[in-house]
Amino acid sequence: MPLFIVALGILALLGLIMGLKLNTFISLIIVSFGVALALGMPMDQIVKSIEAGLGGTLGHLALIFGLGAMLGRLISDSGGAQRIAMTLVNKFGEKNIQWAVVAASFIIGIALFFEVGLVLLIPIVFAISKELKISILFVGIPMVAALSVTHGFLPPHPGPTVIAGEYGANLGEVLLYGFIVAVPTVILAGPVFTKLAKKLVPDSFNKTGSIASLGDQKSFKLEETPGFGISVFTAMLPVILMSIATIITLLQKTIGFEDNHFLAIIRFIGDASTAMLISLLVAVYTMGLARKIPIKTVMDSCTTAITHIGMMLLIIGGGGAFKQILIDGGVGDYVAELFKGTALSPILLAWMIAALLRISLGSATVAALTTSGLVIPMLGQSDVNLALVVLATGAGSVIASHVNDAGFWMFKEYFGLSMKETFATWTLLETIISVAGLCFILLLSLIV
Repeated sequence: MPLFIVALGILALLGLIMGLKLNTFISLIIVSFGVALALGMPMDQIVKSIEAGLGGTLGHLALIFGLGAMLGRLISDSGGAQRIAMTLVNKFGEKNIQWAVVAASFIIGIALFFEVGLVLLIPIVFAISKELKISILFVGIPMVAALSVTHGFLPPHPGPTVIAGEYGANLGEVLLYGFIVAVPTVILAGPVFTKLAKKLVPDSFNKTGSIASLGDQKSFKLEETPGFGISVFTAMLPVILMSIATIITLLQKTIGFEDNHFLAIIRFIGDASTAMLISLLVAVYTMGLARKIPIKTVMDSCTTAITHIGMMLLIIGGGGAFKQILIDGGVGDYVAELFKGTALSPILLAWMIAALLRISLGSATVAALTTSGLVIPMLGQSDVNLALVVLATGAGSVIASHVNDAGFWMFKEYFGLSMKETFATWTLLETIISVAGLCFILLLSLIV
């Protein structure tokens, strides 16, 4: 019965968002109330549960998410992202242009959220296509593959960051294992998949696309942008700080040397929130003050970044509220009881649930959060590595993007594709990322 109520709740959510065109956050809150009542939760507990879910999720995420948005915006507004992309294109050369785009998109994708990275890189991809007289899709597929993989697997992106907080996983471990999974997944879904896509829908590689909807683009002369080294360093700094702390902690556990004040300082600096704050302060200098840009202009970029993520934060909070209702309403315990004694790995289960919800709901972040509400009660029965469960949930949450996902329509419009061509390129690409990601996670689970 609880799973039937959840299914009805998800159908209601789809109806509100797609049928009535209601805002996603409002829809999530309405469905949370409805599901809570249907599950028979005491009325005086429902609001408390929703507030706890919303506050608990945003309490962990808002700082990392907000600082990350500001960092990405500073790198974008200063021309640092353009410098990274164009330098790699020049270094790799025309023959290896796809690998240049993959490398640039991967580096930029770590610092920028998917939609922001897409809007930023599409004009660069169009410029490369025009200059080298090659298909826009030939360089576009590797670009979106790299952006999508970083979005699904690597902190500080909202999906993996939120799920790590919900599962109680070490964010540094998620980042480290996420890198190991992300690199081969990008290669498969980017340059390798492009060859398959060319056979499936050859006509789509003749489309010219349009970026008129993006309006006037902020373009820089290359000499006006920050240096390549400092741009890459600034974009990668949070990753570097978190990775150092994680590697040292893993070495400490393996070798067993005693804890001390120095290690405590490293752990403090490597904490996601501290790492993001340090990285933002470095970016304020490297992308702004060092280039004689007034502090007011730099702070304007930070303010713009925050105004653009306000609704996204609320939607994530709404997803957290729904997740908490599923836990407090007993659905998670019901699922745990259902799979008690099963040989099915929590990694596989998390992926399956996230994949089903993603196909139903469209939003990768909401699918991941709802999955955590169903999977958390099961984790106590297993000694599975929590970081891998986070990555499996992230992998499941990006599968088969279709008409209920904004990314589907963005890709279709920018590249000027038909519905059939979009399904054969974008939807298939996202599915490859999801399935390949799961395979590499399962392989990794044999080692760690």
